[in-house]
Amino acid sequence: MKKLSLATAIFASVVAMGANAYQAEVGGTINYIDPDHADSATGFAIDGTYYFNPVQVKNAPLNEAAFLNRASNVNGAVSYADNDGYKVTTYGIGAEYFVPNTDFYVAGNIARTTEKEDGFKDWDTTTYKAEVGYLPVANLLIAVGVVGYDDDYSDDVDPTLRAKYVTQLSGYDVNFEAATSFGDTDYYNLGADLYLDKTLSVGVAYSGSNDDLIDEDVFTLRAKKFFTQEFSVEANAGFGDDYNIYGIRAAYRF
Repeated sequence: MKKLSLATAIFASVVAMGANAYQAEVGGTINYIDPDHADSATGFAIDGTYYFNPVQVKNAPLNEAAFLNRASNVNGAVSYADNDGYKVTTYGIGAEYFVPNTDFYVAGNIARTTEKEDGFKDWDTTTYKAEVGYLPVANLLIAVGVVGYDDDYSDDVDPTLRAKYVTQLSGYDVNFEAATSFGDTDYYNLGADLYLDKTLSVGVAYSGSNDDLIDEDVFTLRAKKFFTQEFSVEANAGFGDDYNIYGIRAAYRF
């Protein structure tokens, strides 16, 4: 009888652990782009991530579980947008690897974009990025790398710097992100998310550059809610100098 009770307890603990872990996530996104001086457009995207080991949720924001677990993974995405005959398709793959038993991190991705417009030659662009990083303290990642592109007429490679930090302030979990690239044109991105509880976050982000010709600053409001540990919905609204963009994404973990 005691052996049966012990076996039942072990089985229950395994089931409970499995219920609070996941190894893959798939998501779908719809974007609506509203430019000031052109017709609006709608875009669609599908993304997926596979983790080498199950990600334990534990007592952490559901949205940050993979990062806090240092979960190595491979990922991919495909997106498509059509604006009155101007069609843009992008597909890419990437990977993140947290070196076991160390505080080192490496990552990379590559993507291919094809732009088609009726009556004009197709325009293909390959973009790529590689990073090496280090976590000097718990839940803080600092990474340096390169980002580049190669299209039918030119190519370029620039250095990058990125940081991500998940911590607590006044009893709330918070996420801070910053990234920049340096070259003929400097690009920069800032973001922050406040977790009202382990399932719900609200955040803001900013992106811009020092390019006088583009002069495009974008301010974004974003929110994400996990209705269960597996199913989530997130939304964002970005407001730029020349366009606004609105998006919604639903995702499922298993």
